[in-house]
Amino acid sequence: MRQLILLRHAHAEPPAPDQSDAERPLTEGGQREATAAAAWLAAHDVQPDVVLCSPARRTRETAISIVDVLGAADALRFEPRIYEATPATLIDLLDEHANADCVLLVGHNPGLETLVALLTDGTSDSGRGMPPGSIAWLHVDADSALEPGAANLRHFWWP
Repeated sequence: MRQLILLRHAHAEPPAPDQSDAERPLTEGGQREATAAAAWLAAHDVQPDVVLCSPARRTRETAISIVDVLGAADALRFEPRIYEATPATLIDLLDEHANADCVLLVGHNPGLETLVALLTDGTSDSGRGMPPGSIAWLHVDADSALEPGAANLRHFWWP
């Protein structure tokens, strides 16, 4: 059984004048959300083989909070393809890590919520939303391809 853990970044500041979207930091509340997500993952004994993270500041800050608590800093990889990714791009990226038992991907909406709907329900229009800091923990049979309806939702959590 493969585990795919999809984590949306925690709440971020709105863009300041002359600041790019990619450079938006977490709010104080977002920092608390990231800490809560890390605690939840640790309480569930998550041990990712690889942590894939968008290079956007808010995802980096969220991921660092997580890997510090999980002791998984060596597993952290910044992946530019996650920023503004479609579900197809995210599936391609996850397929590149098909040999990992547990992949934690830290990214953005709408890509993450659409990916969860696609992998669990087989459709891309039934997304239920992923609030900032939320986690969708999916199971996929080890020999199964990542395709519509191939995953089961094990947990859905948000701060």
